[in-house]
Amino acid sequence: MSAKPSVLFVCVHNAGRSQMAAAYLNHLSEGRIEVRSAGSEPAEKVNPAAVEAMLEEGIDIRNETPKILTTEAVKDSDVVITMGCGDTCPIFPGKRYEDWELEDPAGKGVEAVRPIRNEIKGRVQALIAELLPADA
Repeated sequence: MSAKPSVLFVCVHNAGRSQMAAAYLNHLSEGRIEVRSAGSEPAEKVNPAAVEAMLEEGIDIRNETPKILTTEAVKDSDVVITMGCGDTCPIFPGKRYEDWELEDPAGKGVEAVRPIRNEIKGRVQALIAELLPADA
């Protein structure tokens, strides 16, 4: 892993789960981890319920835009995390791959998105603890 670890979050539309995960990682790691997110079939905009749920946490993702998954994004990342959506992600030796099985927030209201957001936050906190162990 490079001096500054890098993580790529991937879900189909890059509009909910991966956006929330990227925002949490960026916020909670205070910029000590390079963060990317992408989707295999990006939506036109970020899920409004995800935006609202993150605003409740003091994190603004209103200006984020869904991005297409590229081979370069995978190559440039140390850890690739897919969001329970069976994405076809290019596999490169030496990368760490994880699949986080998370409910898709698409089409749900903020009440249904909050538990997904909270689960993502917990997983991101655990990931930070692994990637930045006691700021060695």
